[in-house]
Amino acid sequence: MIYLKLFLTFLKIGAFTFGGGYAMLPLMQNEVAANNWMTPEELVNFIAVSESTPGVLAINAATYIGAEVGGFWGSVCATLGVVVPSFVIILIVARFLMMFSSNKYVLSVMKHLKPAVVGLIGSAVITLGQPVFLPNGFKDINIFALCFSIAVFALMLFLAIKKKHPILLIGLSAALGIAVGFIGEWTNIGTLV
Repeated sequence: MIYLKLFLTFLKIGAFTFGGGYAMLPLMQNEVAANNWMTPEELVNFIAVSESTPGVLAINAATYIGAEVGGFWGSVCATLGVVVPSFVIILIVARFLMMFSSNKYVLSVMKHLKPAVVGLIGSAVITLGQPVFLPNGFKDINIFALCFSIAVFALMLFLAIKKKHPILLIGLSAALGIAVGFIGEWTNIGTLV
């Protein structure tokens, strides 16, 4: 039964999400929470690891969550569920793209989907950032983590503007995170408010 539930849940996530992996994060977060498959903190940790490993975010997430919930066959069912809608939609679009590519209604739909996708990505940033920066609400802000994250973001933005290779940015972010984790453990600086 869990295999069917995983397949249908990720089929729904794959079918009703436009704009890629980040746009599907709010729906995925809601479904994972509704089924008690993992905590928000576990989901945030997975996304951090997922972004530094090869593969598409949606497939990595489906495979990981499926494996956590139902083992090997759970990962197969969840991965198939998230891939099938995209595969079918791509086949249909490829078949009819040339016929409808200049249709004003199709162009209008595509134009108006863009802001919705940006909104979904913004929602993902807010809902996934909350467990990292405000795990206990505003009463227990970790200033060290907040300042470090802002500094790493500024550094990565600067390096991206300078057109540095993405692998350098990923490796540097991982190294900085590991170093600060060790520094925080040694000095208890992470507990300062």
